[in-house]
Amino acid sequence: MNDLTAAAAEAFRLVITLDPDLGEIVALSLRISLTAVLVAAAIALPLGALLGATRFKGRRALIVLFNALMGLPPVVVGLLVYLMLSRSGPLGVFGLLYTPTAMIIAQIVLVTPIITAITRQTVDDLRDEYHEQLRAFGLNTWQTLPTLLWEARPSLLTALLAGFGRAIAEVGAVLIVGGNIDHLTRVMTTAIALETSKGNLALALGLGLVLMLIAVLVNAAASIASPARSTGAVN
Repeated sequence: MNDLTAAAAEAFRLVITLDPDLGEIVALSLRISLTAVLVAAAIALPLGALLGATRFKGRRALIVLFNALMGLPPVVVGLLVYLMLSRSGPLGVFGLLYTPTAMIIAQIVLVTPIITAITRQTVDDLRDEYHEQLRAFGLNTWQTLPTLLWEARPSLLTALLAGFGRAIAEVGAVLIVGGNIDHLTRVMTTAIALETSKGNLALALGLGLVLMLIAVLVNAAASIASPARSTGAVN
């Protein structure tokens, strides 16, 4: 018990004093996850909006696919990305394996289906709600997309936050493709696992505290960003 108390006290000290090693790991984690979410959003927002606002053959199959991919096992994603980036893989020539870029790619694969599915559902609901008004304005499908995306912005922000939460907490995929290399690819989740196995509970607890704080802030931001939406007319 005394050892645990001492480790907890040291963990708080590391966080409060902004320990350089802890800060480096946190900064890298945030950089990788934020980059992954931004790239995923550039793909998923227009794709989800298109699935929500249009009707075409095969649409239902795509919706089922993206919903299923939301639960894609991270270790499977890590394995697939590893195979793609390994020396014998099709992208091995770029030498991306065991780099932050490889970790970003793995997180993009995990996050894109989440943002796509939430965006699709949100835009689909809005399309049904505003269908008569949009048709009265004489707007075609492509013209309605910006309007629907604008009206959906609180829910879309929630989708981005959900994607970031998934990315920042990921361990399996980033460990496989990143290798948990000190000062290069060591992020919060992989560092927690490593330091715990080494018995360095102070750093592991300190990183755990930061990760929990980020999770609380993300959930709080998601709650604030998704207030009850009024059903007024489209301006």
